Amino acid sequence: MPIGPNFFVQYQWTRSTDAANQTGLVPDAAERSGNLSGLCNAQGQPITIYNPATGLPFAGNVPVNAQAAALLNLYPLPNLAGDTRYNYQATVLNNTHIDALQSRVMKNIGRRDQLYGGFGFKSTREDDKNLFGFVDDTSSLGIDANMNWSHRYRHQIFVLMTYHLTRLRTSIEPEFEGRQNVSGLAGIGGNNQDPRNWGPPNLTFSSGISGLGDANSAFNRNRTDAMNVNVSTSYRRHNFIFGGDFRRQEYNVFAQENPRGRFTFTGAATQQGGSAAGTSTTTGSDVADFLLGIPDTSAISFGNPDKYFRQSVYDLYFTDDWRLLPQLSINAGVRWDYGAPLTELFGRLANIDVSQGFANIAPVVATSPKGPVSGAAYPTSLVRPDKKGIGPRIGISWRPIPASTLVVRAGYGIYYDTSVYLAATEAMATQAPFATSLSQANSSACPLTLANGFTQCTSAATDTFGVDPNLRVGNAQIWQVSVQRDLPWALVGSVAYNGTKGTHGMQEFLPNTYPIGGVNPCLTCQVGFVYRSSGGNSTRNAGQVQLRRRLRSGLTATLDYTWAKAMDDDSQVGAAGHQTATSAATPGGASATSASISGPTIAQNWRDLLAERSLSNFDQRHVVSATIQYTTGMGLGRELMSGWRGRLLKEWTVGNQLTFGTGLPETPIYLAAVPGTGFSNTIRPNATGVPVYGGTAGQYLNPGAFTGPSSGAWGTARRNSITGPDTFSMNSSMSRTIRLMNPFNLDVRVDATNVLNRGVFTGWNSVVNSTTFGLPAQANAMRSLQVTARLRF
Repeated sequence: MPIGPNFFVQYQWTRSTDAANQTGLVPDAAERSGNLSGLCNAQGQPITIYNPATGLPFAGNVPVNAQAAALLNLYPLPNLAGDTRYNYQATVLNNTHIDALQSRVMKNIGRRDQLYGGFGFKSTREDDKNLFGFVDDTSSLGIDANMNWSHRYRHQIFVLMTYHLTRLRTSIEPEFEGRQNVSGLAGIGGNNQDPRNWGPPNLTFSSGISGLGDANSAFNRNRTDAMNVNVSTSYRRHNFIFGGDFRRQEYNVFAQENPRGRFTFTGAATQQGGSAAGTSTTTGSDVADFLLGIPDTSAISFGNPDKYFRQSVYDLYFTDDWRLLPQLSINAGVRWDYGAPLTELFGRLANIDVSQGFANIAPVVATSPKGPVSGAAYPTSLVRPDKKGIGPRIGISWRPIPASTLVVRAGYGIYYDTSVYLAATEAMATQAPFATSLSQANSSACPLTLANGFTQCTSAATDTFGVDPNLRVGNAQIWQVSVQRDLPWALVGSVAYNGTKGTHGMQEFLPNTYPIGGVNPCLTCQVGFVYRSSGGNSTRNAGQVQLRRRLRSGLTATLDYTWAKAMDDDSQVGAAGHQTATSAATPGGASATSASISGPTIAQNWRDLLAERSLSNFDQRHVVSATIQYTTGMGLGRELMSGWRGRLLKEWTVGNQLTFGTGLPETPIYLAAVPGTGFSNTIRPNATGVPVYGGTAGQYLNPGAFTGPSSGAWGTARRNSITGPDTFSMNSSMSRTIRLMNPFNLDVRVDATNVLNRGVFTGWNSVVNSTTFGLPAQANAMRSLQVTARLRF
């Protein structure tokens, strides 16, 4: 009698509302009228503001530019008194709606074949509100389907074939899309005027004024088709597995990278002597620059909104699980990974062809047969493939004393990252001649204003991003060794060491640049673009001690302690990867405020990339975690589980997870433009030698520990030389299966995150020329509670 198929269907309905208070610094009524007499720098010293037209201090109020006045209308008035660092607070309410479906089905066909698969979708709708009251609507629809067929041949040969389809559609509608042309009405020219991209330009201030920004409109559709063949068999003491995968990935993007443009204000225009004066912090004001309508840098990128990226990814693998002796097992194999560089369906990619030393550069597009400077031929992806991704892997398990529970395990492997091309390809698709892109600084040769800040200057490169055509795929060598032994009272103890060595990591730098106040060594060299290469390296060493209690009498628990140290000169290890223009990009697409810039991924000195080697962004020196789980009515407290009380309280599984760790590294930043470019978050300050920690008046960092870099020199403070706040989290859960009438069962689960509702800061403001330097930049989310019920039959 044939057996019918087995199936499973689950639907999840989630409606959540998240309320939080956000604080910021906004211009007050006096500053809006041009009265800046009360301004002080980060050290509390009064600031003298110089008129860029006369070179003399302003005798009265600073005149307010028409474009600045229009943008000021988007800033709320202060509603907090008594604190010059934060004077505005707003309650933001964000709503999230999620509908999700998961289903599985399995069917045996005869004695040797099995067919099974699944289908799921997830629809998410959310609105995100920021400090200014801008509400951005985001919706996404994801589909995940898979089909699997397995067949068993004679002689213990098993074949599994799989097809897997994933598709994700994401739509973002920002506050002003199709509603109000903020830039056009304000008289700001040169940016994109498509109604989808209406809104204000992104503004960044060095002093701590909340940056103005909003998300970018987007309608993106990504799809992956994956196929796999896996064959397994056994011969004597060997278990062999070999197979391969193929993935065809499509990234269909309908969005602009930076259509409204970005302006940065650092006070350079109103310094004594103007923007060439260097790094004085007692003259000049970013607010004054803004009121005058003179930005320090500008950047923009728009055009070619529809982009169709394609990539093929392959891998082959072979593994032999060899039971050499009863006390010794060896698992050895090799894997080849290859991800082809991405192409654009219509060839709309542009790179920068460079000569040795970057003295000469020229754009090159996917249809060009040869580079105009180097003379080297380029493929249609503009990046040559790297097919050397062969990674051997071996693992050993050894019981040195046959009668003992002591087990020694060791392993080594090489792993390749085939996803390195996407960010570079996205950047190459938004450049001339297919798009307008620029990144430049204000100077006498390139005067910038709010009204006319997006006009290409002759000294700035027409493209803002270049990538080494011989870019290598990064790899990581990982090795580990551990010793485990059973202990009394159902305990298991283990000690482990893990090591990682990364090679060919991504590095980004600004060619032909020089420090503030320095002499330009090459007047004819073009600047204003970032270049990506693969010369980065990284290391991580970690030791772990674990004590685990096996499940006994309903109780199990684990206690872990990890010590680790990680270092790198890699721009992407633990970081966000490619950043453009004046500030890091937030997930919504808006420019980050000066209080939330976490650290540059672009090297400060392009001639000394080794100087970037320092602690990694994820270097967490000490981490302690503990988990405990107990099921009621088993062992402990069993005598209390009788009668009605037992029926109510029995068989509940209660769990708790506690994690405590030291802080993550952060980079001190001196927010100022690199001469001739629109990049302003790559310069670091000088370290004074004063203790970094222990500030006053609520500051967790000492402003006296850093000062502006010396004229004509790069800052001496190292990347990631600040340790952020300690981390703490505690989450709990409880669940039970209630047996109803056969065949019905009801699963009930309650999950609580941040169950103590404890506020924990997650970072400091590390911009040293900001009045909010050393103050908390972010905090963890408040407590949340989720109740889930599932009926099974």
